[in-house]
Amino acid sequence: MGSGLEVAVFGAYGHTGRFVVAELRERGFVPILSGRDADKLKVLAESHPGLDARPASVGDPASLDRALAGAAAVINCAGPFATTAAPVIEAALRAGIPYVDVAAEIEANVDTFAHFADRARAAGAVIVPAMAFYGGLGDLLTTAAMGDWTTADEAHIAYGLSSWHPTSGTRAAGAVSRQRRGGQRVRYTNGRLEYRHDEPPTLQWPFPDPMGTRAVIGEFTMADVVTVPSHLSIPEVRTYMTVEAAKDLSAPDTPPPAPADERGRSAQTFLVDVVVRSGGSEQRAVAKGQDIYAITAPLVVEAVDRILTGGPGRSVSPQPARSSTRPTSSAHCPRTSPWNCARSGQTAHERRRSTLRSLSRAALLS
Repeated sequence: MGSGLEVAVFGAYGHTGRFVVAELRERGFVPILSGRDADKLKVLAESHPGLDARPASVGDPASLDRALAGAAAVINCAGPFATTAAPVIEAALRAGIPYVDVAAEIEANVDTFAHFADRARAAGAVIVPAMAFYGGLGDLLTTAAMGDWTTADEAHIAYGLSSWHPTSGTRAAGAVSRQRRGGQRVRYTNGRLEYRHDEPPTLQWPFPDPMGTRAVIGEFTMADVVTVPSHLSIPEVRTYMTVEAAKDLSAPDTPPPAPADERGRSAQTFLVDVVVRSGGSEQRAVAKGQDIYAITAPLVVEAVDRILTGGPGRSVSPQPARSSTRPTSSAHCPRTSPWNCARSGQTAHERRRSTLRSLSRAALLS
């Protein structure tokens, strides 16, 4: 538990940021509310009496230093991360505290690994990008599916979403990514990112029941193609998205997510089906839950908890793992999951892999 440790949340008033603030408070942390819009921060602070609100701008390093003063860690929830990640990481390095973000932008995550991996290693710092539904959960499940394998030929991550009502932040981040790659699409093949002008294929994916076989957009590439290869030896990483969800995302008139329960989650449900293959063998891991934005909060807060305290986490309404003749792990996504603490002295990539492996075991065996 947080034991009163302060954690700065940059972008605290955003859709995902609000879930993160609530999760931090529930876990015993004290959020420091921060972001670029002082008026929105003030409104958020009014709903969380006693919390400190500290406006900050990515163009003003001194304001970021003030926002992070006294914090034990910072969670960056403010996109587009192509704009915010580097300045907030620099502020975290100056403060000597861990940085964790929820970036789903492929290019922004590539930049983070490229520009900060060596610096983090040299400084003994912790920088964890993409600890979110995209980039984090898919990586977690791929790590779980690998089991004791040290390499695999290919990983396939299929996202079965009942719908996708994107936030304004999702739309803004997507626009930045499309602009950066000149309208091209991207896939990860032969151990590298490949940019293409052709249309992605439409395929059939056999999701587990009750979803069943659904039409998916093949090579609907997400941040998993950055995070998975960062610590797993897999030269082919493919991601897929149900056609209905992809249409929702591309339609300009699709409304943002609306709360459907007391926690503010939308009615959206998801099923993530991961298959890894090596030679003639295949292993699988599956998770399902509600609201891709809301599930990001326990993922990122649990990461911060493990980094800061190493203490045991919690599982809420755990479901037993199930197995079949083909190696398969299946579980509901718990709101939080117990992780084993990553060993000290690890590189950033080793720490991510160790943390994901321990989370995978806990989440899938709870």
